[in-house]
Amino acid sequence: MGKTAFLFAGQGAQYSGMGQSLCENSNAAGALYKAAEAIRPGTMQQSFSGTAEELKITENTQPCLYLVDLAAALALEEAGVHADAAAGFSLGEIAALAFAGAYSAEDGFRIVTQRGKCMQAAAEQADTAMCAVVKLSAETVADTAAEFEQLYAVNFNCPGQTVVSGLKSSMPAFTAKIKELGGRAIPLAVSAAFHSPFMNGAAEQFGTALQSFTFSAPRIPVYANLTAQPYDAAQIPQIMQQQICNPVRWQETIEKMIAEGFTDFIEVGAGKTLSGLVKKISADVHIYNVQDAESLAETVKAVKESC
Repeated sequence: MGKTAFLFAGQGAQYSGMGQSLCENSNAAGALYKAAEAIRPGTMQQSFSGTAEELKITENTQPCLYLVDLAAALALEEAGVHADAAAGFSLGEIAALAFAGAYSAEDGFRIVTQRGKCMQAAAEQADTAMCAVVKLSAETVADTAAEFEQLYAVNFNCPGQTVVSGLKSSMPAFTAKIKELGGRAIPLAVSAAFHSPFMNGAAEQFGTALQSFTFSAPRIPVYANLTAQPYDAAQIPQIMQQQICNPVRWQETIEKMIAEGFTDFIEVGAGKTLSGLVKKISADVHIYNVQDAESLAETVKAVKESC
């Protein structure tokens, strides 16, 4: 067995009930939720029984997803499965940094709550949307997006999948063009044009909010979306700020980790989106998923049997 990385899920994977069984079956997860509820009352209710519409609102989505991401990772550690490094997809990076000790779990929750508010405010300034384009190269998608008003290729997920972000009014013609080229555009369950210039204001506000927090060097490497390299401990708040309005270099990040000896990837948090992306990036690695008590037990068993 080579090195193990925890991958923290991002926005769009949310669902009602996420985290509940982890909270109920893991002492570490339960303590995390209890602390978060004291900071932001109502978060547990949103996570465990919120409607799809309620959970799609960015200022709700982000705190709820942060908790299930971090709860899954803490439950894994509690069960004896440890990470040599971490990476998070967009929002997931906030939980990854908390897990790695760049700040406390409670401060991470405060940070992600501020992040969600900043991005929600930016989302309300324009009618925007995001879609995942499949079956076409990243270069083709980026070039095609550039032909339309305020559309941007923003998430480079895996071979044959690139996410585009921008004006909602530009999406129908863009989707038609993608179909002509032999691709398919799939709308995403998010409320704004993340990782695009539409988030410049949110990034500025978030940077100001981050000045109230203290940061430490992570105890394990955390690979950054912005650079596809481990976070520079001296630049943590700056990179976190820039991440909001710049592309997610996910494929490049996973390829970098594989090149550095990572063979086992455990997705922590809601859904299995990242597991699917890693499978498309490499067929030579082991991929696991933890999002609830059942998948936790299955993954712990599988990982320990492989040792």
